[in-house]
Amino acid sequence: MKSSFLHFLQIMKVSIRALTKNKMRTFLTALGIIIGVGAVIAMVSIGEGAKRGIQDRFNSMGTNLLFVYPGNQNVQGVRSQAGSRTSLKEDDAKAILQYCDAVRAISPSVNSRGQVVYANKNWNTQISGTGADYPDIRSWPVEDGTYFDDAQVRAAGKVCVLGSEVAKNLFDQGQDPVGQVIRIRSIPFRVLGVLKSKGESGGFFNRDDMIAVPYTTCMRRFAGIDYVNSIDVSAVSSDMMAEAKREIEVLLRDRHKIMPGSDDDFTVRNMSDVAESAAESTQIMTILLGSIAGISLLVGGIGIMNIMLVSVTERTREIGIRMAVGAKTKAIRQQFIAEAVTLSMVGGIIGTLGGVAVSKIISALAGWSTVITPFSIILAVSFSAIIGIFFGYYPAYKASLLDPIAALRYE
Repeated sequence: MKSSFLHFLQIMKVSIRALTKNKMRTFLTALGIIIGVGAVIAMVSIGEGAKRGIQDRFNSMGTNLLFVYPGNQNVQGVRSQAGSRTSLKEDDAKAILQYCDAVRAISPSVNSRGQVVYANKNWNTQISGTGADYPDIRSWPVEDGTYFDDAQVRAAGKVCVLGSEVAKNLFDQGQDPVGQVIRIRSIPFRVLGVLKSKGESGGFFNRDDMIAVPYTTCMRRFAGIDYVNSIDVSAVSSDMMAEAKREIEVLLRDRHKIMPGSDDDFTVRNMSDVAESAAESTQIMTILLGSIAGISLLVGGIGIMNIMLVSVTERTREIGIRMAVGAKTKAIRQQFIAEAVTLSMVGGIIGTLGGVAVSKIISALAGWSTVITPFSIILAVSFSAIIGIFFGYYPAYKASLLDPIAALRYE
């Protein structure tokens, strides 16, 4: 065991000595592996970050969540997309809560935009008309104050709850917004509370940049409509989401008098299914990015083979001398394989450090979420070692087949 270890150390010592004889050539050869490993780790970390970001986004939207949208019906041969029709009414939402046993809570949704003014400050933001159970359904608690209740929804009260971004832009630091009166489209509204910050949605928009008002208020005072844009639904449990979806579809088909065989004039989306589909899509993207980056590893491996073949030619006389003094073909083969593996492993380690650094830089500069997993590092380094063995074997095999007498005569 000890002699085997000493033999291994001797091989590595000779390999390092041979590689350091021409430092620039060794570095340029390893550069292909460095770039390949770094690219694999950076690309996989971007893909994993996107996957994690999507999962967090769906998790933050609420638990056991379903969305009911209008639309998705053929009208005179023209098929409309979900959300493009006005088929959902306020009574539909009430009926879902009353007659669907698998449904725990509902919140009709009506959206608009408007200018908000307080004192000498103003801000343009989204006006979200919701039901009283919206914070519970969306897992979005009120950090300061309270949310409006069912009585204020029924009365279409002029009350509101601010997103943290709106509160920050309308009120000075340290000033309490609760109880203050702001003007939304010149209409006075009393601030009941401020929602807890949820942050940006994957860099696309800030979820905190909104004002929640009763959906009845938004319908009558801002949107001027007699229907709702959508209905947020919370099932009693995650196991009952499929049942809740089925009950909603049966109920709405009956209420909208849709004949058997006809298309629905609404769409019910299970957010768990959407989240699962999004996760699968990002997983495919991660594999694609990693595969593209992996091509550079193959190019680096070809570079190693090329340089090792050159090395065999340059060291033909050295190989002949070693064979003449008793070195076996196996020892010659091991020597050149060890050099190729050392080259690729060193490149793999440097590439790993570079890939981690690039991931951190991308996250800091672009604001993208990146996740570096131990699996991606192990995979990249292991693959680089395999590349070294695979592409180093042929030059090593060629070196071991040299005729000692011919090699000694080689100039």
